[in-house]
Amino acid sequence: MKHIYLIIAIALQTSALVGQHTVPTEVVTPTHTQEHVTETPHKKQAANLLEAFEQGHFRGHFRTYFMATDNTRNLSDYYAWAAGGSLHFSTAPWHGFSFGIGGMFNHKITSSDLTARDSVTGALNRYEIGLFDVEDPTNHRDFDRMEEFWLRYQWKKSLLTLGQQGIQTPFINFQDGRMRPTAVAGIWAEIKALKNTKLEGGWLWKISPRSTVEWYGIGESIGLYPKGLNPDGTGSGYATNLESAGVGIMGATRQWGKRTKIQVWEHYIDNIFNTSFAQVDYTHPLGNDHNLLLGAQFIHQDALAHGGNEDASKSYFVKGGRSNVISTQAGWQRGNWKILGAYTHITSDGRFLSPREWGREPFYTFMPRERIEGSGNSHAVTGRVLWQNPAQKLKIELAYGHFYLPDVKDAAFNKYAFPAFRQVNVDLRYTFGDALKGLKAQFLYVWKGRMGEVYGNDRYLINKVDMSHLNIILNYTY
Repeated sequence: MKHIYLIIAIALQTSALVGQHTVPTEVVTPTHTQEHVTETPHKKQAANLLEAFEQGHFRGHFRTYFMATDNTRNLSDYYAWAAGGSLHFSTAPWHGFSFGIGGMFNHKITSSDLTARDSVTGALNRYEIGLFDVEDPTNHRDFDRMEEFWLRYQWKKSLLTLGQQGIQTPFINFQDGRMRPTAVAGIWAEIKALKNTKLEGGWLWKISPRSTVEWYGIGESIGLYPKGLNPDGTGSGYATNLESAGVGIMGATRQWGKRTKIQVWEHYIDNIFNTSFAQVDYTHPLGNDHNLLLGAQFIHQDALAHGGNEDASKSYFVKGGRSNVISTQAGWQRGNWKILGAYTHITSDGRFLSPREWGREPFYTFMPRERIEGSGNSHAVTGRVLWQNPAQKLKIELAYGHFYLPDVKDAAFNKYAFPAFRQVNVDLRYTFGDALKGLKAQFLYVWKGRMGEVYGNDRYLINKVDMSHLNIILNYTY
């Protein structure tokens, strides 16, 4: 904890000396609820090393988050309130090179007992513990983490970054919510040498997942969250038993004319599995400011070697296993209104698997607070209405979805024994101005109702379905 406070103290003192050189920052809002501040690459080269630090800039983020879950009948209910923030510093480039460092701190304000098991089912808390440390629910103080520590080379509009940093890919990303995002350690390149085309890729050797404070090797980072079942119905034993040298990623995004955007990605997880991803989004003008929105995704996965461990009970991906996913979207947009409908199908070739510790799934049907990862032979259908006022200060999203998962006892296609369910999300966001510029508020309400059979077993209900979930979030960025 002391090293984070030392960094912040030094940064605040240095800020007083070089504040006149501070460069305005760009705030990037990843999908859904996570507010994450990223640095804006400097355009001006420093003349010497001292000037590189003097012309460096700070960016910061303060976040307070209240979360509560109301489970059905006499099953346990939960609440938690956390507050924290982060402070980051990056130098101006000198001969193309720049340096960045940053850390975060969290504090628990109050919560229900997140270590207690439900008296009926024996289940532990699922959502609220994510505001703190999922690895140690008894940890109420040591929530600090060094998130960034990198060396970067910048040429024209391209970047090459080595060290601890944040990246956004379809399967490794900041994630949606909680207090701090997922961070990675590795080498990462962003190439913008071609017009309307962005190439990304690199090699990662460590990950610090959302809701954790430590850094983990690739294999040991998988299994920090609930692990579910093996295809034969036994408990998954891959936690701490996976071997992997790292993750290799390649991606290309191209804007094809004014209407079409294409993405292709390859995620290679050494010794465990490989995921290929392709997405096409198309906008067709209909006249009178009306637009037709169309999108399609295809995902294919293959196991590598023994899926992480020669012992099948301790592997992550079944040897020789594979999965295929198709996700589509169609919608209408005019002015500040948007209406979207989406459908996702995971085929019966196998369970779609992606470590939840690393990021949220990219499907068009994704709704915050639930996923269909871990399922096969499943279907999801969602509809959403989005509106923002002309000043773009108030944004409202209403979403409804049906998620048709296999039977809870079908472990071969339902890793987490999750019943089919329907879900409602109400998401309200407001951006303040004037004296409160930099402050954003969000209200997210989620209701999930059961559709599938649970055989009278409340373990299939608690923290899964027949529940309400509330989130109230304040973010201040500078």
